[in-house]
Amino acid sequence: MKKRYIIYIVLALGLAYLVYYRINANKKLEGKGAGASAGQGKGNKGGKDGKSAPATTVDGIIVKLSKFDTDLEVTGAVEANESVVLKSEVSGLVTGIYFKEGTTVSKGSVLVKVNDRDIQAQLQDALTKQKLSATNENRAKQLLEKGAISQEEYDTSLADLRSFQSQANLVRAQLAKTTIRAPFSGRIGLRSISAGTYLTPATVIANLISTNPVKITFSVPEKYAAQIKIGSEITFATEGSAKQNTGKIYAIEPGINAATRTLQIRALAKNEDNALLPGSFAKIKLALTTMENAILIPNQAVIPVLKGKIVYVQKDGKAQEVQVQAGTRTDENIVITSGLKAGDTVLTTGSMSLKKDAPVKVHLVKE
Repeated sequence: MKKRYIIYIVLALGLAYLVYYRINANKKLEGKGAGASAGQGKGNKGGKDGKSAPATTVDGIIVKLSKFDTDLEVTGAVEANESVVLKSEVSGLVTGIYFKEGTTVSKGSVLVKVNDRDIQAQLQDALTKQKLSATNENRAKQLLEKGAISQEEYDTSLADLRSFQSQANLVRAQLAKTTIRAPFSGRIGLRSISAGTYLTPATVIANLISTNPVKITFSVPEKYAAQIKIGSEITFATEGSAKQNTGKIYAIEPGINAATRTLQIRALAKNEDNALLPGSFAKIKLALTTMENAILIPNQAVIPVLKGKIVYVQKDGKAQEVQVQAGTRTDENIVITSGLKAGDTVLTTGSMSLKKDAPVKVHLVKE
């Protein structure tokens, strides 16, 4: 029991010593802090040395007026100028394929032939009936001139002739459908049929596309709609290519898409080397307006605050806050529409640590 009490007493004395040591250490720190504050107070009041706080060195630029093109960057897609999925209007066996996959074909050239023997037979029958009817109509006309038959009998013969002519024309139209031709000049894709395939109107033969020129389809936000004009030029690049292509707007959707609040636009671009493939993703740049006397400053100089945006300018060797209004932003700069004027020195570094009236030393950066 005595041994336990001795241990408790030793622990209590040790704890008491630690508390005493900590209190003395805190008192010493407070004494040093007070002395430092007093020293700083004397310095600020122009004490023994009379020195003020040192100036902070920051980077800055002199505001200049410059020409600025307002560019809008959006995304879009490359589309074929004309595109069709080739199919047959009639059913039947494929008797001939007259194109090579991936080649260029001319408008009107024969691509596929479907078996037409039964339709040819129907046409011969229709032509025979038409010929007989024409003979009857001619005989009836001669009899009518002689007064041997009535006008009604002749009209019946004439009606029969015209009926058989119509039947022959109908068969000819069916016969024409067995020959599938290119509806326009373009490149034909991979075929999905072979000779002997039984075609139906639902069977896909191949895709035919015209890719020179190509269409560039994209959308712009509603607020820019009034600035888009027919004939305006665009520049664009596709994924995986650094080449800058140009195009010209030729069509604008007449209304705003209510779901996306955007305006759909189409442009045409030359594609003589067929490097632009339909379906490709396009990064598009569209020039909207040109500002002749724009004020541009680096993005990092602008500080968002509760009531808007501010920048720091140097005036009489001190930093001053200026409320500004900003416009278009690019990757590096932002357009200032009010708050600054040519000749102002805008601070571009250290903005987050600066305070109003803080002394600054500006290192001007060449733009």
